[in-house]
Parts: sequence; C-alpha cells; structure tokens
Amino acid sequence: MGTKRRLAKLGSYLRPHWREAALGIIALLTVNGLGVYIPLLIRSAVDKLSVNFTYGDILRYVTLIVLLTSAMWLIRMASRIWIFGVGRQVEFELKQQIFQHLLKLEPAYFATHPAGDLISRATSDVDNIRRLVGFAVLSLANTVFAYALTLPAMLSISWDLTLASLAVYPLMFLLVHLFSDRLRNEQSQVQENISEISQLIQEDISGIALIKIYAQEENERRAFAGKNQQLFQANLQLAKSRNTLFPLVGGLANVSSLIIIWLGATRIAAGSLAIGDFVALLIFVERLVFPTALLGFTITAYQRGEVSIDRVESILNNQPKIKDAENTISLAAAQVKGEITAKNLSYTYPGSTTVALENINFTINPGEIVAIVGAIGAGKSTLANALPRLLDIQSGQLFLDGVDITKISLTDLRGAIAYVPQDSFLFSTTIKNNIRYGDPVSEQLEIENVAKQAQIHSEIINFSRQYETIVGERGITLSGGQRQRTSLARAMLIDAPVLILDDALSSVDNQTATAILRNLSGGKQRKTVIFITHQLSAAATADRIFVMDKGEIVQIGTQIELLQQPGLYRTLWSQHKVEELLH
Repeated sequence: MGTKRRLAKLGSYLRPHWREAALGIIALLTVNGLGVYIPLLIRSAVDKLSVNFTYGDILRYVTLIVLLTSAMWLIRMASRIWIFGVGRQVEFELKQQIFQHLLKLEPAYFATHPAGDLISRATSDVDNIRRLVGFAVLSLANTVFAYALTLPAMLSISWDLTLASLAVYPLMFLLVHLFSDRLRNEQSQVQENISEISQLIQEDISGIALIKIYAQEENERRAFAGKNQQLFQANLQLAKSRNTLFPLVGGLANVSSLIIIWLGATRIAAGSLAIGDFVALLIFVERLVFPTALLGFTITAYQRGEVSIDRVESILNNQPKIKDAENTISLAAAQVKGEITAKNLSYTYPGSTTVALENINFTINPGEIVAIVGAIGAGKSTLANALPRLLDIQSGQLFLDGVDITKISLTDLRGAIAYVPQDSFLFSTTIKNNIRYGDPVSEQLEIENVAKQAQIHSEIINFSRQYETIVGERGITLSGGQRQRTSLARAMLIDAPVLILDDALSSVDNQTATAILRNLSGGKQRKTVIFITHQLSAAATADRIFVMDKGEIVQIGTQIELLQQPGLYRTLWSQHKVEELLH
C-alpha cells in the first residue's frame, strides 16, 4: 500500500470522529497561540521594568502570566482528551471491524493464516494505529502550529537571527528523510517477529499434551528461543537506528539555542538588540526544541502505524469467497423437508491439482438416514463441508428441497443444517452453555433431553457440578467420546431438518453409536441424517449406504444389497469383520 493510500485510509479512520479531532486541533492551535503571546508579554515586561521598575508591575505581569499558563495547561489537557479519545475510538472500531470480518471469512482462510498472527494483528497492530491517530496526530499538529505561529513572531523581532538559528533545521529534516525507509523496514520486521512468536505460543499451548507425550519440551524451548532471538535482534537493530537518529535531531535543535545566545549576546553588547527581544527570541527557540525533538517519537509512531495499517487492511481487504448471492432466496427451517440432491458435483481445493469430488450424483430423500463410508481421503469430509457451503462450490451442483444452495441465504441454509464435524470443538465454558450454543435461551429440560438422546446425560450427572461443569479450553477435561456426544447434543438441540455427522462418533463404541443413530429419527420431525463413519456396524443400520473412493461415489445401496454385489463395500465389510475377531 502506497503512502497516499495509507494517508487516505488514516483519513477514513478519523472521518467519523472529525468533530472531536477538530476540537482537539483547535485547542492545540489555541495553546500554541498562547505559547507565542506569553514570550511577547515577557518581552514587554522586561523592557518596561528595565526602564521603570515597580513591584506592582511585577505582580501584575506575574499574575497575568500565571493565569495564561494555567489556561494553556487546561486547554492542552482538553486537546489530549479529545485527540487521544479519537485514538481509543478508532482502536475500538477497528477491533470490532476485524472480528466481525473474520467471522465472515470461510474456514479455508484460517487454514492458511495462523491464529497467532491474526491475534497479533487484531491487538498489537491495532494498538499501533491507535498511537498513530492519537499521539502522532497530536504531536504533528503541535509541531506544525509551533512553527507556523512562532516563526513569524521570531522574524518580526529579528529576521537574521531567526534564520541563523534555523540554519541547522534543513540538516535535521534531511536526517529524518534518510532514516525514514530504514525505520519502516525495521519496524515491519519487528512486528512480523512478534506475530511468529504469538503463533508459536498459541500452537504450543493448544498442543501441550502432544508436546509432553513426545517429550518435545526441549525442542519447543529451542524453537521459541530462536524466534525470541530473532525478535531481540530486530528490536536491537531498530533501537540502534532510533538511538542514532533521535539524539542527532535533539542535538541539532539545541544548536539553534546556542546560536541565539552567541549572536544575541553580541548584538546586546553592541546595543543593536534590546534585552526583551533577546529573551523573547531565546524562549521562542526553546519552544521549538521540544516539538522538534518530539519529531523522532512521532516518526516512530508513524512508522509503526504505517506498517500496522498495511497488516490490518490485508485482513479487511480479504473479501469472503462464500457469501450470499445478489438475489438470495429465504428458506425457513420449518419449511425445509430435507431433500438433498447433487448433480455432477465436483470440487478441487485451491492450489491443489487433485480433484477432491468428481461428478457426484445422488438424491437423499426427506427423513432418510444415509451412511457414507470409504477409505481415508475418499472425499467424505469434503462432501460434508460442501453441503452447508463451508467450501466455495459452484452453483447448479447441490440442492436443498430443489433449491440451489448457492442461492439460499447462508443464515437460512446453515439454520436448516446441523453439522457435527470431526473435530468436536467445545468452548471454555460449562457443558450446559456448550450444548445450548446454537440456542442460548434453551431451558434445562430441553438440554437434558438432547443429552439423553446423545447418550451423554448419565455421565454429566455424575460430574460434581453436573451441567455447570467447566469443560476447559477446547473441552480438555472431557474424554474424546464425551466431547463428541456433547457436540452431537448441541447439534440436536436446534432440531434442524438436516443433520450431518462427519465421523462424529469415532470415539464412541459401536453399541452407543447404534443407540444414538436410533434416536436421530426423533425430534419435532424426522431428520434427514448424513452419517459419515468408519464404523460399519453403525452404518449398517442406515436406510442407505454411499460408498466413496477417490472423490467419487462408487456404490449406493442398503447393507444387504451392497453385500450381495462385488465391490469396495464388501471388501471394507470383510476387513471390519476381521478386525472385530481380532479385538
């Protein structure tokens, strides 16, 4: 993103808060106006008192200066509150924007963008943007006003002394320009390293059990030490650049004070410069030292914010590939019968040359229970993800009750389909809240009813806090089978007309899985159930079985029909029976 586009984007952040920003800028202008008036007042006091010294005049000038400086302090505080408040508002809104945008993106996006990096962008980078629109804007405005108001006052006193004192400033701005790209690149490297560390920490915390099982603590420690060292070196390099630039800028700013003292003292001795003018010039030059020295910190805030704008906008500019069509069709869940049709359904994952689904055709009748079986990598999970449009499939290939699913609003489509994926994800809250996640206002009786259907109720009531038991991050306190059945209860609670189980009972024994399948035809209406499984004993109870191989459906039939014909299912069944005998 170019500098102009970054500035335009910065303007878009500030635009909704232009009133507060304008008030802050006006307050800064007032502060700087008073900052110019006070030295002129001191000049008048020095000149007057040097001619006619009276304690009354001293008291009057002191009182007036105290009142003006107090007013400056109050107005400066108001300007900070307004401008820093804008920064906080922008921070709040950006975090909301990022989170809401991430919720719209398809699962494939998160497969290629690590969670640690996204967290870093939504926190650290947004914080840098806050500093940019708060501290940097305030500092830059203050510097501009300081120069714009102070220089005319200085020139009116002595144009040659003013120009002499500012002779070092072009060198100062040249230094800033020379360091600009270097600081930006070094800041970008620091933020990338922070993201990598965040990603490693997030992954290691999630996979801590695996790390301990394989005794890889030392390897992970070394991996973290390596990334931490990279961050340390990047920060050190950035610190070196800053500590070279900022003292030079501050030092050059102070040289101007020395020039005024040297030349001014000579003029006073020669009688060509009044003492009051000399004092005013000296105060004016001192007034410019602080905003000029602060320019270094402003540059840092700007460089950080500039890099962070790019990183944040790279998320917000990534438009969801799966979204509602222009002419969306509404389909209330209560009206859905549950007929699912596939017509030459094909899909290839982005970046892959291997077809995941190829020319699949079928019709699943309303209320029918269909088991989908096949070897690992046959395309079963891809088919399951295609039905609720978790994948970006083309139109005219999948239909719900005869309506193209790409034309149905995503909210209605997913409201009609309850999906239990392979990974039984649970939130770090109570079992009760996990079960009622799809319908947060569900009553306890409804929750217990679906828990019984999912064959998990009897185990929950044996916990010390029963349904109020905290399951821990990702449900770590529960066994694999308990997590799967809790996830199943969550899907059953919303009583959607279509239920997809993607190997969601793999950690449950055959007897329990069969009992659960018998319960799935209950509810307010008979559900259409698509049951992806490797448990052929449970699959045998389905109305029909689809057999998949290499992205195609190679056989369709009932258990009896498939065993009577040669093919993949008979082979899988024979292997299943052998495994049963061995166990």
